[in-house]
Amino acid sequence: MDLIPSQEDVCSLLKQTGAWRHGHFVYPNGLHASEYLQVALAMRHFEHLKTLSVGLSRKVRANSELRAMIPELSIVAPSGGGLPVAYGVCEALRAKQVYWAENEGVDTPMHFRQYFFQKPGEKVLLVDDIFRSGRKLSQLKNLIESNGGEVVGLAVIVYQPTPHTPDFGSIPLYYLAKLDSLYFKDADTCDLCHQGMGLDSVWV
Repeated sequence: MDLIPSQEDVCSLLKQTGAWRHGHFVYPNGLHASEYLQVALAMRHFEHLKTLSVGLSRKVRANSELRAMIPELSIVAPSGGGLPVAYGVCEALRAKQVYWAENEGVDTPMHFRQYFFQKPGEKVLLVDDIFRSGRKLSQLKNLIESNGGEVVGLAVIVYQPTPHTPDFGSIPLYYLAKLDSLYFKDADTCDLCHQGMGLDSVWV
């Protein structure tokens, strides 16, 4: 596998580890989909995490503006699946620091732990394992900017947009693979429901 794994390499790894599943799934927001991806199933193997995070770091490093920021760059993630990627990317880039935000529940605001805060003008690279709904990444971006930080890039292992995925505007987005799944807005419009396929509910 190359230093920056290809789309085909990443998809093969996700399939081999059971992280990429095909079937009939319903998300908490009501969307039905033909595929479900849980990158953590691939990252439980350290060698895969290393391959993916180093590859992602090289995509970031290819941007000359971001490369110049690396000595002072903060790598920030939502808690959970984004943390292993954030540490792997920080190590590969030799960036300044890693920290994360969290929330106590789906409907509670995201926050940093006590004494975690951004310095005015702090350059931040947002990192996560997957960019799908974009809910956590949007909350994290807003939180960082409200504290005076500046989000200069977004880096994820997999970009799997839904019909509701937000646009981060001019902020550069880096990913190793893009998956275009088939989505339906609800059970009434879902072809898979009409075909009588069994339904799996996913948590995130």
